[in-house]
Amino acid sequence: MSNHTITATDSESPWSGGKSPFGVSYGKLFMWFFLVSDALTFSGLLCAYGFMRHTHPEVWPNPSDVFTHFPFYEGHIPLAYVGLMTLILIMSSVTMVLAVEAGHRNDKKKVSFWLLLTIIGGAMFVGSQAWEWFHFIKGTDHGAVRNFIRDGVWVTDTFKGANMHTNEYGLPVFGNFFFFITGFHGFHVFSGVIINIVIFINVLKGTYEKRGHYEMVEKTGLYWHFVDLVWVFVFTFFYLL
Repeated sequence: MSNHTITATDSESPWSGGKSPFGVSYGKLFMWFFLVSDALTFSGLLCAYGFMRHTHPEVWPNPSDVFTHFPFYEGHIPLAYVGLMTLILIMSSVTMVLAVEAGHRNDKKKVSFWLLLTIIGGAMFVGSQAWEWFHFIKGTDHGAVRNFIRDGVWVTDTFKGANMHTNEYGLPVFGNFFFFITGFHGFHVFSGVIINIVIFINVLKGTYEKRGHYEMVEKTGLYWHFVDLVWVFVFTFFYLL
């Protein structure tokens, strides 16, 4: 039996912590913790939306009949603009991949170039979502005539657009889910754009070049890919199904 006594100076003592079994840095590990918790939040929202939709299938608005506007086009093209928004966000995820790859090569010029394109793509998506919200709230020119009970008396009224209380297109809860789910995701994209701008400025200043690595770009990339993936689910479950 060994007579060696473990002391506080032993680098391999039971309290030293040792090495990460997956070789993941502290920052990346906690970014994954955040993304998993955020994924559960979005999952809950989409499950609630699905439950309400299948509870009222006969009166639930068809997204293909609601989201038909397209800039500088007078006619109606179902889901064309939201499809364009999706393409823009997916392409911004591609540019983020290229920025991370350039960071692995310590190529400051390429990192800044691809990161700038990612910021532009994210800003375009947020602006497009604001445009979509505007037309959803504004509604159609003719509105919708509804019969309902007010103070115990049947009345007829015309509704235009949608808000948290009325909805030209159908049930008000449809508008509630639209504002909350797309707004919550839009807040994530907006936050990602701000974070990317901060990272972009640090890249130009040479902060990560001095550190010898671009791990911050990679961690930001994890967040950006998550936002992109969540939108794919939102687009599929909210607009297509």
